[in-house]
Amino acid sequence: MRLPTRLLRRRPESNKGDFGRIFILAGSAGFSGAAVLCSLGAMRSGAGLVTLGIPKSINSAVIKIKPLEVMTLPLPENSSGALSLKAYKKIKEFIKKTDIVIVGPGLSREKCTQSLIRKLAQEVKKPLIIDADGLNALAGKTGLLPAGSILTPHPGEMARLLKIDSKKLEKNREKIAKEFSQKHRVILVLKGHQTIVSDYSGNFYINQTGNPGMATAGSGDVLTGMIGAFLGQGLSAFEAAKYAVYLHGLAGDMAAKEKTQISLIASDIIDKIPNAIKKLS
Repeated sequence: MRLPTRLLRRRPESNKGDFGRIFILAGSAGFSGAAVLCSLGAMRSGAGLVTLGIPKSINSAVIKIKPLEVMTLPLPENSSGALSLKAYKKIKEFIKKTDIVIVGPGLSREKCTQSLIRKLAQEVKKPLIIDADGLNALAGKTGLLPAGSILTPHPGEMARLLKIDSKKLEKNREKIAKEFSQKHRVILVLKGHQTIVSDYSGNFYINQTGNPGMATAGSGDVLTGMIGAFLGQGLSAFEAAKYAVYLHGLAGDMAAKEKTQISLIASDIIDKIPNAIKKLS
């Protein structure tokens, strides 16, 4: 596999706005790492600008661990340190200045946060990537899924979305992925061993990179950020998902070779993204 030329070649007159303004709604009390890992995945994959929309109480903690290049937008929260519905107005206004919106990593399952997510799913008109707690908020409410959005569930999240047994899902992954993406007109990234990427136009891809060491906290957050970065750089939703999945797995394989699968952590994957991009250039 080779990366598309338009992803690798940048015009001399380019500016940061040409490579995607990514807005990531993520994090809650105790889950600031998910937001930071997602932002790092996006930055290392070429995003021009990345802003984290986070509960205001974790802003200080995030600032201490995030890359200097990533900006933050502190938002209203509830007493548990999770985004509240009061954040909606500020989020809606900020989205006007962004190209891609990511919703989900570490957001929590607080009722007010889930209500906020469902409201955004119905009203955001920008390209949308929904992950983790963003998907949990839509479990059993698939009618709210925006057409053209990218969903990145692991098997448990997918089973909850469909309200089916996870064993049934695992036995019929390919069939379910194809039917789901076509029925709801979304791009589905069904994570796991040999991650599946499927869209509503009939495009279908089964990934061959990656290893069991990548089954570690934060790995999926990194992937979500990578997808957002590629989408922001002009790839189609299916292409962005496919190339991000392949590169994510390849970076994980490189990291495992150096660190071993046992010792592999999500930040190791981020560190190997540049090497993986070089290999596919």
